Amino acid sequence: MPGIYFIDVTNRDGVQTAHLGLSKLEKTMINLYLNEMGVFQSEFGFPTTRHEQFYLQANLELAETGVLQPIRLSGWVRATTSDVATAFKFVPGIKHLNLSISTSEQMINGKFLGKKTKEDILKTMVDAVEAARAYGAESIGVNAEDASRTDIDFLVRFALAAKEHGADRFRYCDTLGYDNSFTIYEAVKILAENGGMPIEIHCHSDLGMAVANSLAGAKGAIDGGQDVYINTTVNGMGERAGNADLVATVLAVTKSKGFAERYKLVKPIDLTRAWKIAKFASYAFGVPIPVNQPGMGANAFAHASGIHADGVLKDPQNYELYNYTELGRGEPELVETGREICSGEYSGISGFRHIMGKMAVTFADAKEAEMILELVRYANVEAQKPLVEEELLFITKYPKIAKKLLTLKPLE
Repeated sequence: MPGIYFIDVTNRDGVQTAHLGLSKLEKTMINLYLNEMGVFQSEFGFPTTRHEQFYLQANLELAETGVLQPIRLSGWVRATTSDVATAFKFVPGIKHLNLSISTSEQMINGKFLGKKTKEDILKTMVDAVEAARAYGAESIGVNAEDASRTDIDFLVRFALAAKEHGADRFRYCDTLGYDNSFTIYEAVKILAENGGMPIEIHCHSDLGMAVANSLAGAKGAIDGGQDVYINTTVNGMGERAGNADLVATVLAVTKSKGFAERYKLVKPIDLTRAWKIAKFASYAFGVPIPVNQPGMGANAFAHASGIHADGVLKDPQNYELYNYTELGRGEPELVETGREICSGEYSGISGFRHIMGKMAVTFADAKEAEMILELVRYANVEAQKPLVEEELLFITKYPKIAKKLLTLKPLE
C-alpha cells in the first residue's frame, strides 16, 4: 500500500514569512535537525537567488561528505527554462528540484494579465521539466500554485503532461488555505487516480485547517493509489497565517484516531528530536512558541483543573494523548542569572576561549582559535543574535563550510 513521506519547506516557504528570516547558518542547522528527525526531504532554498548560492553549495557539500544524509535537499524555482538554467549555473551540484507555476483562472488572469492561456501554462511547465531532466536533475516535482482554486480537469491535464515529460511528483498547493478536509480529499483522490504519480500536499493555514487538510489530502492520495509527500514547516512558520506545522502534522498522522493503522509513514520520524528543532526555530526566527501549540507549547502538558490534575496524576493517559518524553521534553532548562559571557560580533579571544572551554572545546594553537573566533564574529553579524551552542560547535567542526555559508558575492 502507498505510504506517507514528509518534506519540510521551512528553508523555502517558512523564510518567506513577512518581517522575519534566517541566517544561512541557521538554515543549515534546520537542515541538520530535520535530518536527525528522519524527514525525507528539505526544500532548502532558492538556487536562482544569488545570495543563496554559497549556502546551497555548502549544504550539498555536507550531503556529499555524509553529514547531511540521508535527507534529500531540493531547490525551488519557477517553472521556466531560464530559472532551471540559472539554478544549475549557480548550484551545479543540485539534484532535486520543484518547479512552480500558477494554474488557477484567478492567477492566470490576475498575475499574467491575459498574457498567458492555460495552454501556455502547460507548455511553459513541460519545457521547464524537460530542461531540468536535460541538466541532470534526479527528481523533479511540479507545483500547481493555487491548485485549490484550479479546475480539477485542468489539474489532471497538468499532472499527466508533467509525468509524460519526466516529472516524478505533482504538488497540490492550497496556496491560500482555501480548501477544507472534504474538498482537498476529493481533489487529491481524483489527481492520484488519474494523474498517475505521487502527490505532494502543500497546505496553508489562512482558515486554520492546514494540519487537518494535510491529513485529508494524504488520505485522498493513498486512497487513490499513490504515495503522498506532506509539506510542513517548523512551528508552522510561513506566509500570512503560516503552513502546516511539522510536529503537529506528524502527531496527527501517528496519533489521531484510526489514521496510523491504515495510513503509514514510509520513513519513521524521530519525535524525540522535536523539542530541539522547535526551540531552535523559535530562537532563530525570534518568534515565541505559542503557549497552546500542539506538543511544543508551554501548556501542552500543563494541568490546572482539579479533576484534570487528579486524573493525570493517577494515569497520564487520562488527559494526555502522548507523553512529553516522546517529544524530547522533560529536561530542566538552566537560565544564567549571574555573570554571562556570550558570543558576539565584537567578542575577544579571552571570552571566546571561556565559552568554548565550557563546551570542552580546545584549540591546537592561538592561530586556530583566532580563525574560529573570526568566523563566529561573522556569524553573529549575520544572525544579529548570540549563537547557540550547536552553532558554535558546527563552526568549530566545519570551519571551511562555515566560511562558505558566511560568504556573500556582490553583484558584478
